Amino acid sequence: MIIAVSIFYTNSLVEKLAHEEAKKVELWAIGIRELDVNPNQDVDLILKIMEQNETIPVILVDDNDSIVAHRNINYPENQEHKVLQQKLSEMKEDNHSIEIQIVNGKNYIYYDDSNILKRLAWYPFVQLGAIVTFIIIAFLAFSYSKSAEQNRVWVGMSKETAHQLGTPISSLIAWMELMKSGNSSPSMVEEMSKDVTRLEVIAERFSKIGSKPVLKAQDLIKILENSIAYLKKRTSGKVEFRFTTVDLKKEIVPLNKELFSWVIENLTKNAVDAMEGKGVLRFSLSGNENRLILDISDTGKGLPKSQFKTIFKPGYTSKKRGWGLGLSLAKRIIENYHSGRIFVASSEMGKGTVFRIILPLN
Repeated sequence: MIIAVSIFYTNSLVEKLAHEEAKKVELWAIGIRELDVNPNQDVDLILKIMEQNETIPVILVDDNDSIVAHRNINYPENQEHKVLQQKLSEMKEDNHSIEIQIVNGKNYIYYDDSNILKRLAWYPFVQLGAIVTFIIIAFLAFSYSKSAEQNRVWVGMSKETAHQLGTPISSLIAWMELMKSGNSSPSMVEEMSKDVTRLEVIAERFSKIGSKPVLKAQDLIKILENSIAYLKKRTSGKVEFRFTTVDLKKEIVPLNKELFSWVIENLTKNAVDAMEGKGVLRFSLSGNENRLILDISDTGKGLPKSQFKTIFKPGYTSKKRGWGLGLSLAKRIIENYHSGRIFVASSEMGKGTVFRIILPLN
């Protein structure tokens, strides 16, 4: 659209300017004829009119095609004849000429477009080149950015996998050492069973990333209670967990249990890091007939408003050794897989942050 409008508008200007230049050459021709036919008239006025042409190259020739005069043609020293003859040939090919009737026969004026007119005619193509160059650069930059982001996602995913597997594997190794020392007990077997189940859950989670998971009607309160109970045992005792429900009319919601619990874990770990392992972590569930709202608030260091959206981008992290994928995965799971929303509802520096998850019930 830009190029089409530019070419149309420029062509219109070129036509008008070419018409004006042709009129100037016609005035030049009239002046030459008047000087020849009426030599006693006001010569100064005619010469002044002719001198108004300061841009259009013109060559005046006689009946024998000999150059009589020229104007606005530049040439190197000692090459006047060669340059004028070459320019005259070009003007004849373009058929820009005016015949002048004089007393002793005929003269001819040949002319060319001015440099201004030529540059204006080429302007849309220069503009097109600039736009195409900009588009290519923008495309390359966008491709590089997407490629770099994809690389960060893959690196982050591999590290997240190792991190997720690390906790239950470390626990199992510890349980095995205890069993080797002969200090086994029924509770130990139960905890080992939980860690094995945890490994199954992790495998299930990663198998669902990249494909559309199946959503089933789930009791959100039960999922939250189980997630909180699991995380509480594996979090510093200085972190107080609180879970409340407010005005709930319905707690059954279409969910993928494994992926949603992953979101809760990521938000919990993020909150614990923000509180530096000490503070209060609140889970507040409310809703109506159309949606459920889960607020997860901490008493950590808080976030500046400028980072409310940035923290969900792959690669963003405030930790020195983090890989910045947890919140990005959480956003993908909630918004792409569950058609919900996740965002920072509020945050105050030095006092804490509230993350909000909204899940549709239909």
